[in-house]
Amino acid sequence: MELLELQDARRHKWHLDGSAVRTIESARDFLEAAGFCTMYPLEQPVLLPAFLGAFAGTDQGIPTARHAYADPRGKEATDLMVRLLRERAAYEANLFGDSNFLVSASVFPYFYALVGDRNPRQMPKPGAQPNFSQLARDCFEAIKNKGPISKEKLGYLLGGSVSDAAFDRALGELWSRLRITRVDYVPGEGAYWDVLFRWAPDAVREGIQLGSMQALSALISKYLDSMIAAEQSEVEDFLSNIVPRSKVNDAVKALLAAREFSYIHIGGKPMLQIAGNVAVPKTLPATEPALKRNEPIARRPRTLRPGPKNP
Repeated sequence: MELLELQDARRHKWHLDGSAVRTIESARDFLEAAGFCTMYPLEQPVLLPAFLGAFAGTDQGIPTARHAYADPRGKEATDLMVRLLRERAAYEANLFGDSNFLVSASVFPYFYALVGDRNPRQMPKPGAQPNFSQLARDCFEAIKNKGPISKEKLGYLLGGSVSDAAFDRALGELWSRLRITRVDYVPGEGAYWDVLFRWAPDAVREGIQLGSMQALSALISKYLDSMIAAEQSEVEDFLSNIVPRSKVNDAVKALLAAREFSYIHIGGKPMLQIAGNVAVPKTLPATEPALKRNEPIARRPRTLRPGPKNP
């Protein structure tokens, strides 16, 4: 099996082979099949599909976030992404800085279990972990009471002479812990924010009930499903943005021991794949259909089967 075959299979799955994602239905299907993606290609060495690439149907000439303003496709792709957010087919997270990280509706509870807070309605006491700045606390209470709300309206509500940079830092603090999320975008006003527990109560509740090992096992499985096959270092590079690399390594060992994963050699390199999967089929299948919204966990694909719960 050659590396070029694996790359071609990924290009097909990620809609980089000319099958551009231009409708809300195809965008929903793409994200459910991928599980997660960035809005723009990443400059850091993390292997993930990009929504703008799927929208364009190619990875040629697709800019990173720093240069996206020069690409006219960026606005159309963003409009389509916002539609996914509005209908809760996608959730956004602040994971890679300047490039939005999108998570499908079926995968999001697992992501929340590792990133979100277990008591999303109340802020921790000052000095407790996670620690939030006073401005972040004020923003959270204002959004909880008045949201969804834009940053401009939030500034008027809180008063004072707080700079845009300070507001961005405060919102980033809350967003990084999934306390708040962007739920809409209005031209001339910008993004609208709401508390996540109100915007997506079922997903948050489900995430709170999941154990961390269970969630991590599911995310690793979905990543391998999206990559088709990947080196363990690539799995760790991605998930080390969420949990310590040592925990990813331990989870991979446990799943190998349980024969959930197996090794395959591609291009002379050992790669992980989901046990029983054919890494590169001779005939590439059509993109998998999206899961039905609100489908129970037990009916989700095998790649999202939870791992062992924490003792």
